[in-house]
Amino acid sequence: MANIGFTAGIKRELRRLCSRPIYLFGMVLVPMITAIFFLALLDEGLPEHVPTGVVDLDHSSMSRSVTRSLKALQTISITEEAESYDKAMQMVREGSIYGFFVIPARFEKDAISGRGPTLEYYSNLTYFVPGTLAFKGFKTVAVTTAGGVVMQTLTSMGLSDASASEMVQPIVIDQFPIGNPWMNYGIYLCPSFSICTLALMIMLMTVMQVTSEIKNYTSPQWLSTCKGSISVAVTTKLLPATAIFFSMGLFILWLLFGYSHFPCHGSLWAMILSTLLLVIGCQSFGLFACCAVPNPRMAFIICALFGVLTFSFTGISFPVQSMYGWIGIFSWLSPFRYWLLTYFTIALNGAPVYFARLYMAGLLLFPIVPALLLPRLRKACLNPIYVP
Repeated sequence: MANIGFTAGIKRELRRLCSRPIYLFGMVLVPMITAIFFLALLDEGLPEHVPTGVVDLDHSSMSRSVTRSLKALQTISITEEAESYDKAMQMVREGSIYGFFVIPARFEKDAISGRGPTLEYYSNLTYFVPGTLAFKGFKTVAVTTAGGVVMQTLTSMGLSDASASEMVQPIVIDQFPIGNPWMNYGIYLCPSFSICTLALMIMLMTVMQVTSEIKNYTSPQWLSTCKGSISVAVTTKLLPATAIFFSMGLFILWLLFGYSHFPCHGSLWAMILSTLLLVIGCQSFGLFACCAVPNPRMAFIICALFGVLTFSFTGISFPVQSMYGWIGIFSWLSPFRYWLLTYFTIALNGAPVYFARLYMAGLLLFPIVPALLLPRLRKACLNPIYVP
């Protein structure tokens, strides 16, 4: 009898999934489009040629050399050459440039005479990414120019080039970026945003699958199809969606590691297993919201709010270790946090699966909480009450 209820429940859910286009849109199209969008956006690994400007008030050979150094940078592009600070600031306000570099009057004369001219640069951090890139480019040129001026001053005083170089840069720094030697933003951001969006859609669609039964007053029929067993009803309800979401997770992994050739220094099978556990964990979180608050509107609010905040408090944009303690705790309530740490540990750092075992085990804990609340959901399904 249980087998009959299981089979009937699976068939019923497959008919429901095929009956409404919203399921196709939320389960397939949104994760697919999001993954392709971010891969296309960060195809170059880092945004390049940010429009910037330069204000040259000196018009000397040294100031033209500084301008050429700015134009040689890959991250910024000098699209405007303003004649004054006010004009350049107006361009920033209009949005035509994201920053500008100011070379003061008498720059060459003051540099040669040792009076220490001041180089100024302004970047519009209202637009964080282009503003940061402009700031980084301007700072690089400013530091390089300052070093060149000091070198010229020292050599004019009679020091050799080698001695002057040792005084300007007494310590030589070698950088070795681990896990991402290309300094490719896409290797970090594309998996994070793509999988995080998938996790958000899993939560929302799980809530829709379960609470739509209560909203449409079909939950008694749902339980009756599964012979009154809420555990069988929930399993048959979520199992087809698990297969669909896991397929989308595999598609995203193929886009990352197969099509885009992102590095996977560790076990690919471990990443596949982690993705499956992520799907189950996110479905469990959505089911928990349905059990705790068997109301479509409130359950959607819980998952939507928590899912959107996942982008912030799981360590994508800011390290969890530097957050306030009570905020950092919330990061461990998200299944995506465990997948992200697994990705860093296995794919980027190439560590053995042993070092990610706790993260995978953490994902296995998520189904326990909603399982304890299933009697509450069964009671709501037997007596459906929809409050708009």
